[in-house]
Amino acid sequence: MDRRDFLKTATLFSIAGPAAWRPALAEPQSFDPNPASGWRVFEVSMRAEVLRGGSETRVWLPLPSLDEAAWIRPMGNLWQGNAANMQIARDPVYGAQMLVATWSAETAAPVVEVTSRIATRDRAIDFSQPGSVKALDRASFKLYTGPTELLPTDGIVRRTASEITRGARSDLDKARAIYEWVVDHTARNPKTRGCGVGDIRAMLESGDLSGKCADLNALYVGLARAAGLPARDVYGIRIADSRFGYRSLGKSGEISKAQHCRAEVWLAGFGWVPVDPADVRKVVLEEKPGLKLQDEVVVVVRNRLFGSWEMNWLAYNAAHDISLPGSSGPKIPFLMYPQGENAGGRFDSLDPESFRYRISSREVSA
Repeated sequence: MDRRDFLKTATLFSIAGPAAWRPALAEPQSFDPNPASGWRVFEVSMRAEVLRGGSETRVWLPLPSLDEAAWIRPMGNLWQGNAANMQIARDPVYGAQMLVATWSAETAAPVVEVTSRIATRDRAIDFSQPGSVKALDRASFKLYTGPTELLPTDGIVRRTASEITRGARSDLDKARAIYEWVVDHTARNPKTRGCGVGDIRAMLESGDLSGKCADLNALYVGLARAAGLPARDVYGIRIADSRFGYRSLGKSGEISKAQHCRAEVWLAGFGWVPVDPADVRKVVLEEKPGLKLQDEVVVVVRNRLFGSWEMNWLAYNAAHDISLPGSSGPKIPFLMYPQGENAGGRFDSLDPESFRYRISSREVSA
């Protein structure tokens, strides 16, 4: 995208949107995401450096890929660096986009930077007002009810889903029952690396239902699929503080470690419904010491995170089991972190000693 068009589009969008956003509160007072609060425009920059050259090197950086008119609109990407080749690639199954940068062995210090702009708006479903929503097409229904490598839908996953949804009269009842079960039976584990992996069969078989967002929300998605409900993980990153005062539910400025996975379930009459049981558990662990599920500061969030998202968060994609284009390595379970490899193999995205990256965000005002 031309830089002038990039800047002009963001400015026009920010002017057009309501300026109804209030600053984050000192302490949590409420939690009430509402689309009526209007659109916000953000700029997110990601810079990756490879500290050791000496062989052909390739890096993949996730880009905003979901374009949903009601809540997120990508507005373009600009990139620069010393790579011999830089281009956008797209996963053929889920449509996840990424910037692919390739360096020759002669490049001593590979570096690439991409800046993306997106507009976001809060999501909130009124379950008392179902509407006329076009059904999922057959291919999408199959994709989002089918298993993946880490999200099986048979065996212990299916048995658990059947137990949870026994007696549920509608798909909405099933979706809510699974949400409440995940909130009640899981825990956030601060020792889990990154956002976790999401191996839900291992979680259920071991009885250890702790982890982070890519574990806990994956458990929701897998159980929902096993119950016959289309569901998907949505991988992204927090880009602003929560305006409701929840320190655990936002991050601004330097956001290199603010990756966060959410979940959606498809329900007739409502379409894709946002859920986030993992963030309920994050509030319990991190908002302040000693919190329990019964505390009001948690209850408020629990009641809203089935059907609502505060969109201080960038959604990258909903892709699973991704083959990185041009890679000689294995598939990755999801694309939420920068990825890279050279002749020595795949880099550890959580190891800054060999693969250094910095991600930052800022809100664009008119």
